[in-house]
Amino acid sequence: MINTQNTVILIEAGDVDDTTREEVYRNLQVLYGTETGEQALDRDFGIDINILDNPQETAKALLAAEFVRKTEQYEPRVRVVKVEWTGNNAQGGSIVPKVVVSFV
Repeated sequence: MINTQNTVILIEAGDVDDTTREEVYRNLQVLYGTETGEQALDRDFGIDINILDNPQETAKALLAAEFVRKTEQYEPRVRVVKVEWTGNNAQGGSIVPKVVVSFV
């Protein structure tokens, strides 16, 4: 099972101040923790959890693409460098995405 609610966000070092880094981190937390359709004035905001209905490997690929697309759309100050997966699938635990971003 893929758990998007606990998505880990890692911001690589860049030439920005701490206030900007914290603001971007909070924005990404809200973006990644919101399901599409929850925001009344912007139904596209958030992550489409219907992706999780696909087989696990397909869902991972589609979810990674969703993180890239939504980050570009809603937080253009950073770009997704990579999406990794944490957790131990073999023991029946949940898999948590780790999104690594860097400032543009």
